[in-house]
Amino acid sequence: MDEFASRLRGQLVRPGEPGYDEAREIWNGLIDRRPALVARCDGDEDVVAAVHFARDNGLPLAVRGGGHGVAGYAVCDGGLVIDLSGMTAVDVAPERRTARAQGGCTLADVDRATQRHGLAAPLGVVSATGIAGLTLSGGMGWLRRMYGLSCDNLVSATVVTADGQLLTASEGENDDLFWAIRGGGGNFGVVTSFEYRLYPVGPEVFFCNVYYPADRAAEVLRSCEQYVSKTPDGVGPLGVFGRVPAIEEFPAEAHGEPFVAVLALFPGDPAEGEQALRPLREIAEPICDLSGGLTYVEAQAVLDEDYPDGGRYYWKSLNVPELSDTLIERLVEHAAAAPSPASTVDVWYQGGAMAQPADEDTAFANRGVPYLIGIEGNWEAEADSAANVAWVRDTFAGLRPLSAGGIYLNFPGFLEEGEQLLREGYGPNYERLAAVKAVYDPGNLFRLNANIAPKKPAA
Repeated sequence: MDEFASRLRGQLVRPGEPGYDEAREIWNGLIDRRPALVARCDGDEDVVAAVHFARDNGLPLAVRGGGHGVAGYAVCDGGLVIDLSGMTAVDVAPERRTARAQGGCTLADVDRATQRHGLAAPLGVVSATGIAGLTLSGGMGWLRRMYGLSCDNLVSATVVTADGQLLTASEGENDDLFWAIRGGGGNFGVVTSFEYRLYPVGPEVFFCNVYYPADRAAEVLRSCEQYVSKTPDGVGPLGVFGRVPAIEEFPAEAHGEPFVAVLALFPGDPAEGEQALRPLREIAEPICDLSGGLTYVEAQAVLDEDYPDGGRYYWKSLNVPELSDTLIERLVEHAAAAPSPASTVDVWYQGGAMAQPADEDTAFANRGVPYLIGIEGNWEAEADSAANVAWVRDTFAGLRPLSAGGIYLNFPGFLEEGEQLLREGYGPNYERLAAVKAVYDPGNLFRLNANIAPKKPAA
């Protein structure tokens, strides 16, 4: 172990040492695990050394990028954590419209760097999210319908595989690995850098953020549906069911009342965006309309305060084929029953650019389903954990009969359903992913994730 520590440019942190508790903490306060070692890496060679050490010593291996994954796979008990959080360099090539970002970057790190050139990568919706977990399991963000998922805009990646090799994955090199990491999660190695395709965005944008009474839910959701049908490759609204927070931005008489909100981002001139998004803001008389012009960096952080570090989170998801009366009634009913006022049930409008690739083009599957329902249990006190987890599971069970099959593996609960849920998430790509896993990680070293068991194809 001392030899391993001496080989690292970064720091090896052990139990009882200064900084250990900080090193094992992640965003989701529901997760409390105690690794034997945390390798705070400072470059690709540190990652290579850590992979060799974990494999040769039979240690469970967790990989931490931004530490924001809701399922908590970024830390493990009794094993080694490869911590990339100090690796946050971003190199932008504006003339090529690409950016290479190290695996510890958050959305905020990438957005700040690319926005200096008026460019952006399609990433997520909370700026503290790590790009690694987001991208490897898809990457749903405000730009999804216009430019596709994060994984769709991956040009290349640098990957440390289970045998300690440092590989480039792209369309031209190790294309099977490149296919697999675009939706197949952390199963295939440690991705130490991501090269993204960029698009002109901002720096000023218009952000729609309007709250309607929940009893207008059917009208609101179907108006969004009609809006999307008229702009097939454009704005991607997000419908949110929740309860009005007791803060000064909202009328006092509405505090605690159920709402259905519409959030959306127009990535260009705010005046043009105000016109383009006006139909989403005039569906009914709103409780409150917080829409307005922002910088793109500010818009990417609008939701940050709803997801503080150390809060407790348990999320699940499922795809649905239509916004039926029954579905909408159940969304309203389940959202109202949430034990925490911070919890939400969300409706992601899919389609557009994210639906253009065929399912087999990348590992990310179920692209043709028009709606994703996200069920977010968000609360503070440990004493409330059982009730909130039960609410998420009950909501999931209540909506499941209306599902077309498939989930979003960045919102997986704790994957307690096992292989059945994974097969739904990976869809027709599951067997191919298992075969790629058998090539790059036959011993299943990288198993603390939405894990695919390695399986060689039949001869």
